[in-house]
Amino acid sequence: MTCRDLPPYRIEENLSTIYLPKAGDVALFRVLQIGKHNRLQNDDGKNRYIFPNDLILCAFGNRYATNQIEGYVPDRILEEYHILGQGGVVGEVRSMFKPLEEQGPTTLELIGYAVDQEGRVINTKWPVSKLSQAASFAKIRSKVILSLGTSMDSGKTTTAGYLCRGLSRADKSVAYLKLTGTIFGKDPGFAYDCGADTVMDFSHFGFPSTYLCSEEELLLLFDALLSKLASSAPDYVVVEIADGLLQRETRMLLTHPGFMQKVHSVIFSAGDSLGVLSGLQILEEWGIRPFAVGGCFTMSPLLIQEVKENCAIDVLTLDQLEEPVMHRYFELEPKLQPVREIRSHVA
Repeated sequence: MTCRDLPPYRIEENLSTIYLPKAGDVALFRVLQIGKHNRLQNDDGKNRYIFPNDLILCAFGNRYATNQIEGYVPDRILEEYHILGQGGVVGEVRSMFKPLEEQGPTTLELIGYAVDQEGRVINTKWPVSKLSQAASFAKIRSKVILSLGTSMDSGKTTTAGYLCRGLSRADKSVAYLKLTGTIFGKDPGFAYDCGADTVMDFSHFGFPSTYLCSEEELLLLFDALLSKLASSAPDYVVVEIADGLLQRETRMLLTHPGFMQKVHSVIFSAGDSLGVLSGLQILEEWGIRPFAVGGCFTMSPLLIQEVKENCAIDVLTLDQLEEPVMHRYFELEPKLQPVREIRSHVA
């Protein structure tokens, strides 16, 4: 998926031993050994199996995934490189989630870089100047709803998808944007299946991932994605921010006044009751009050009970999120004031 919109190119093998890659640089690799990743998504978003000696075209990038892989664009020439993400992101693995260590990463040999007619290495990322131009059209009146969570796999995507479903069932037009993360078509595809009219992510502007992007890039990405929605002007835009509140880009966005001024409401997902309470405390420090909490903890009636006994905030299960009445939460003015006091003892 990272290489779906490339201009005409050729492979320059001589650069493989002298050129240091940057995030977004495209190169041709030979698969050496299959590890964690045995499939890649092609240009159509289909997962295709890969095997040793296959040639694959991928882009360099960074990845931050607490339950998967931590990896970086290498700062030196390596004999082997690693697949960091199934969307076609390559780099060097620094750490892996413990259950994945036995598999190890899928290893690659760098054959050469994709270069244009002038011999310049092709980079998929839109430069800041081009992003700024695209972002200048971000003037829509849609209500922006953020889907946040405590960490990876806390339920953010499922929450966002079911929220799209509830809004769609109420005959509201809704778009889904994944603003941060590592390229992979699964999450936008899920939101589309749930009823979102339009789905997009950062890869629409050539970013293989957003990990270690600058604040300027993140803010421009958001506005550029919104600008793509200007003509359709959906009633709601559900925006998912990957990973947890403590992650670099998440914290950067949520503590930026200019970004939060464009947000109407926030829903917060967590894996357990303690994650709800601690997450709300952090959000309170940043002046953010979610309209509700959801996520993986709602699968347990006991965890729901613990949250309700210790926190005065609505808990929404998936069944409730997909109800058409969901839009009533957003008919009022934005409510991003600090959360109400969290009781310090069990009622």
